[in-house]
Amino acid sequence: MGKVIFLAAGFAAWASAALATDPVEGVWKTALQEDGAYGFVQIAPCGAAFCGTLIKGVNAAGEVATSGGNIGKLIIWDMIAQGDGLYDSGKIWSPDSDTTYNSKLRLSGNSLAVSGCVLGICRDGGTWERQ
Repeated sequence: MGKVIFLAAGFAAWASAALATDPVEGVWKTALQEDGAYGFVQIAPCGAAFCGTLIKGVNAAGEVATSGGNIGKLIIWDMIAQGDGLYDSGKIWSPDSDTTYNSKLRLSGNSLAVSGCVLGICRDGGTWERQ
């Protein structure tokens, strides 16, 4: 009987951990680009890391796109949670410059600071807002 209770308690703890989501998971509205366009990125686990897929875009005229172009494209990958709201060691692809950066994310409440570097040139990707 003791073994059954121990196994049941172990399973309950495992199930709770498996159902817990990381705070970075969800939909994020990107920072405005210079032309006023922005996107929505869905961040979710992908293996031991986190990835983000562009799920919707809004152009400078306010027109919404949910398909075509870069919609559905993976723009964040291999992002590893480091603790204390830091996600590092990943890559981010910037559609406006068609450049892939070594990137990091800093989560603070419902804000996600995005930055990245390539060949010693760094870029601030702005602050994204949780949707």
